[in-house]
Amino acid sequence: MLTITEAASQQIKEMMEGEGSTAQYLRFGVKGGGCSGLSYGLSFDDEVNDGDKEIEQQGLKILIDSDSSPLVQGTKIDYKQNMMGGGFVIDNPNALVSCGCGSSFKTATNAGTPEKC
Repeated sequence: MLTITEAASQQIKEMMEGEGSTAQYLRFGVKGGGCSGLSYGLSFDDEVNDGDKEIEQQGLKILIDSDSSPLVQGTKIDYKQNMMGGGFVIDNPNALVSCGCGSSFKTATNAGTPEKC
């Protein structure tokens, strides 16, 4: 379903600690918007909603809502560090089109709601 690399897991855990978060879960999902129509969302959460899929990877408990689940099937989340800083890299095999920043995409079955960039 979803793969989180060790580098991404370490960064997420550091962020949780740095924010003083008491959240039990990382929520990963998709919403309409962005240049290509769909945008990724990562946040911390304490509540499991009806329909959420719960998985555990690298010591992280992850929630994915039922609408996002088919759109992120097989996705890999990594964290890359370079001279310009660091950031999460999301590799989604379902994305047919992605914008230059890599945070917006569309699939064969869902074009989302593209915004002007």
